[in-house]
Amino acid sequence: MKRREVLKVAGAGMAASAVAAPAVAQSMPEIKWRLAASWPKSLDTLYGAGETFSKHVAEATDNKFQVQTFAAGEIVPALQVLDAVQNGTVEMCHTAMYYFIGKDPTWALFCAVPFGLNGRQQNAWFYDGDGTKLMNEFGKKSNVHPLVGGNTGAQMGGWFRKEIKTVDDLKGLKFRIGGWAGKTLLKLGVVPQQIAGGDIYPALEKGTIDAAEWVGPYDDEKLGFNKVAPYYYYPGWWEGGTALHFLINDAKWNELPKNYQAIVTAAAGFANVEVTARYDARNPAALKRLVAAGTQLRPFPQPVMEACLKASNEVNAETSAANADYKKVLDSMQTFRNDEYLWWQVSEYTYDTFMIRSRTRS
Repeated sequence: MKRREVLKVAGAGMAASAVAAPAVAQSMPEIKWRLAASWPKSLDTLYGAGETFSKHVAEATDNKFQVQTFAAGEIVPALQVLDAVQNGTVEMCHTAMYYFIGKDPTWALFCAVPFGLNGRQQNAWFYDGDGTKLMNEFGKKSNVHPLVGGNTGAQMGGWFRKEIKTVDDLKGLKFRIGGWAGKTLLKLGVVPQQIAGGDIYPALEKGTIDAAEWVGPYDDEKLGFNKVAPYYYYPGWWEGGTALHFLINDAKWNELPKNYQAIVTAAAGFANVEVTARYDARNPAALKRLVAAGTQLRPFPQPVMEACLKASNEVNAETSAANADYKKVLDSMQTFRNDEYLWWQVSEYTYDTFMIRSRTRS
């Protein structure tokens, strides 16, 4: 190549880099956000979702976009994180949406409701059904941009000081239970209490409450519930799958460059999968330890389950009649659930039940 041509090519390359460099710099600004979690640091599965999210956002942006995670109570109490995002105290939070049913019961439908979707079905509804579209529409009314950020899978039914043998045993029971399920149990005589995770043990220990549910063996063992209540019931029919979310101040979300929005979405998606994986991996060993230490596992009696389903259907009908948003989201979710179980009945359920019966032979 002639010297003149070499200089021409080199000059073109320098010109291109001179144009490209400012564009890259503009799309990778330095940003610092704060994330308020609804969890104490001791619950590493839940609090860890925020840490995982922050780590991936920082690494993908060469540390130009940093999100600092704060535990419940460090900036605001666990149940006030949505308010903090809405008023701009923090840019985002990680939480369970059913904590905010006092504002609107529709929040619960994106998290967990009695006899709703299981964990895999929730992800399918969000990622390939109408779940995200409906959630974004509802979120905009509250100045937040929601991203799915974890799922506990099917939860346990909680810890009880006394056995639950009949529906009458629920009457007068002071029960710590999160979310929309309290409305259902209220119909059966239960006195529901919504208490943040870190405050449940002392309430159960002092007898302020008679029973409490949280998530499942791994978290429940950490919180020490087995030391103050002997009976551990299943299933948690109110949380067949509990979706957790990152809620981002809508104005702050819209200010992000498109590549940062893509990175945040991807980081939330990884955290979503990781939370479920951690629970699935850690719950079996924790359950073995609890039983070995004297915990008494009990299934809810069938009449109790049937009574709870009936009460839940009544709550859904009453709420749908009074709240158009709730009805729209519930109809979508239930239609999706019913179709999903057609497939589950053919494949997933039959495979799992065979393997459960056969696992000692393989």
